[in-house]
Order: sequence, then C-alpha cells, then structure tokens
Amino acid sequence: MRAIISGVSLLFLVFQIGCKSTSEANLKNGIWRATLSRDNQELPFLLDISKNPDGKTYNVYALNGAEKLSMDTAYFENDSLVITMQLFDAKIVAKAEDEHLKGVYYRLANGIVSGSLPFEAKFGEKYTFFKPGEAKSSKNVTGKWATVFINEETGDSTQAVGVLNQTGTDVTGSFLTTTGDYRYLTGSVNGDSLFLSTFDGSNAKLFKAAIQDGKMVGSLKSGLKASRTWTATLDPKAELPDANSLTFMKPGAERVDFKFADVSGKEWSLKDPQFAGKPVIIQIMGSWCPNCMDETNFLAPWYDKNKDRGVEIIGLSFERSDKPEVSNPKITKMIERFKINYPVVLAGTNTDEATAKALPMLNKVMSYPTTIFIDKKGKVREIHTGFSGPGTGKYYDEFVNEFNTLMDKLIAEK
Repeated sequence: MRAIISGVSLLFLVFQIGCKSTSEANLKNGIWRATLSRDNQELPFLLDISKNPDGKTYNVYALNGAEKLSMDTAYFENDSLVITMQLFDAKIVAKAEDEHLKGVYYRLANGIVSGSLPFEAKFGEKYTFFKPGEAKSSKNVTGKWATVFINEETGDSTQAVGVLNQTGTDVTGSFLTTTGDYRYLTGSVNGDSLFLSTFDGSNAKLFKAAIQDGKMVGSLKSGLKASRTWTATLDPKAELPDANSLTFMKPGAERVDFKFADVSGKEWSLKDPQFAGKPVIIQIMGSWCPNCMDETNFLAPWYDKNKDRGVEIIGLSFERSDKPEVSNPKITKMIERFKINYPVVLAGTNTDEATAKALPMLNKVMSYPTTIFIDKKGKVREIHTGFSGPGTGKYYDEFVNEFNTLMDKLIAEK
C-alpha cells in the first residue's frame, strides 16, 4: 500500500514539475519587444525580463531610451506571467508560448478592472518601430519645437515644447508642458514620418507625425482611450511660461499650514520641532504620478546627502482615494521603492476641491508635482509648478542647478 501511495506521490510531483517547466521554461531571460494594441495601431516598447535567484519570481524593467524602470516583482500564475504595477493600478497577464508572450494589459480602479488593451511580446527583438537598417529618411527632427496638443473630445489645447535629438534615424527626447513632461520618448524617423513611444506602467503613449518644411502634424494616443492631435513648428526660441509664476500664494498669505497623518497614523505639521528654524521643501505629489516619481528620484537622494545641513522635506500625497486603508499601502510602496527618508502624509484626493481644502492659501494646485520652498522663518519663497525630468536633457540639468542655487541660499540665510 505504501509503495502504491509513494508511486502516486512521485507521479504527482513529476506532473507538477512538468507543468511548471512547460510554461516557465518558455520565458527566456533578456530583451523582449512588447506592444499594446489600440485603434488598429501598435504601441511598441521594450521589456527586460530576468528570473530571480529564488527560481519563482522575475525582475521586469521597462526600457525607455536611457531609462530602465523597474516594475513590481513578476510571477507565474498557472501558465501566465503576471507583471504587476501597483503604484499605477495596472498589471499585465500574458501566456508564455515558445519565445512569445500574449495577453492583456489591465487598468484597475479599486481593485476592479476598468479597462484593458491587448498585449504581446517577442523575445530577442531590441528595436521599437523598425528593425536595424529598415528605417530610411533624409529628414532630421533635432531641435526645439513649439507644439500645441488639442484634445479631440473637448477641443482644449495644451502648449508644449518638444525637445528632440536624432542620430541616424533614431530619435529620443520629450515634450515639456507647464505641468510636467512626457518623460522618455524613443522612436524613429522613416521617410517623412516621425514615430515615438513610451511606457512606464501608468502612461502608454504613441506619437506619430508627418514632417514637412520645419513643421510636424500628428496624433497622440495616450492610455486606454485618450486621443489628441498636435502640430509643431521648429523654433529655437520656443519657451514655456515661467514655472515659478503659475502657482502662487493668495494676497496676504505668506505661510503654509496643515496637519496630516503619515501611514503609521502620526500627524505632521510645519509647527513640529523638526521643521523649526530650517528651510523646508513641501513636495505636492501622488503615488500614481510618473512625473512625481522622477522628482522623487531626485529629492530622496538629495535629502539624504543634505539633511545634515539643516534642511527638511515633507511630502503631501494626494491620492485617488482619501481612505487610508486604500491609499496608505500605495504610499508605503512608493516610500520603499524610492527609499524616501522624509515624512510623506496622505493629504487628500487629487481633485481641485481636495487640494483647495488642504492648501487654501494657494491660488490652485495645477500640477503634480508642485514644489514649495519655505525659508527658515517659515515664509514661502518660491513655488515651482511641474517637473522637467531627466528625459528632458538640459532642462533637467537647468532645474537641478536652479534648485541647488536656491537651497544653498536658503540654508545660508541667518
């Protein structure tokens, strides 16, 4: 009897191992060319997938030009790879077959699927739009572009500055707006057309445009549904409004005041002894916000390096829910991912009504992130709307220089 049971157990174990190896063995370590499909068009991007030493989970990175952006730990469920992006309420579930992944990209709302796009990926292909040598063009889009994006549903327009760099037919760059930038864009010029894309878990964007005589006319597919048309004119003098003039204190107001709790329930206020007599940076942010992610990648290590100089940072996180049980896990995830060593509190939802209630002394919070600089006497000295991340090249370098100059001044003041 024991021999029969042992034989059955052994057979079951072999069956389990066989099933696992059939699906997971198909998943090769390395670069995968992925696509999301929408409106009969493909949005391409690259993924770097590798198995962890535990033999069960996977590291997955989205590759956007110079960026290598970590997703959450991936794992197999039945015969499908599950790539989670908890901060952005998104996940990819894809079945592994040979050197191919096929499945769905899901967006979630309160844990329930709110929309989806077909997803596919093929191993070993390291290009986005065109294979090496396939794209050919005499056009060059290097330079600054005065750009206007128009919402197809509402007709609303957004001013932007495109900053593009072309090497051969390969193109990198970004578009800057008053509320932030479109992060790392990569793609190609082929014939008289420009193709660009990016994917960071939250934002999936596909740019296409016709190029002619220093002008471009194109379309932008963003996320699950959004569509915009856009026009751009090559203009070396193209500029946006001053980012330090868009958000400001209401007449008569000089100070910011609040009291909000962090994920442990501890309440924080600028009246706390930790902030007394020090310059303070208030980071208006959200765990769902890719531009906030870029700013946090700068602020968190900056704080670690400079906190002994007598400076503090506090993050006010405006989330999609004001319920701590819903939003605090996301804030915790953000703190852990970016190694944030300054307090981050849940300040409300990312709505105009909630930000006006939380910060009534401001004219309006129009962008995530927005950064408030306070001097040693507790007075607001500067408010910076938006953030030009590393994908914007020299604009990011200029921000860093201006930031450090201002902070050196505030720290040195008596």
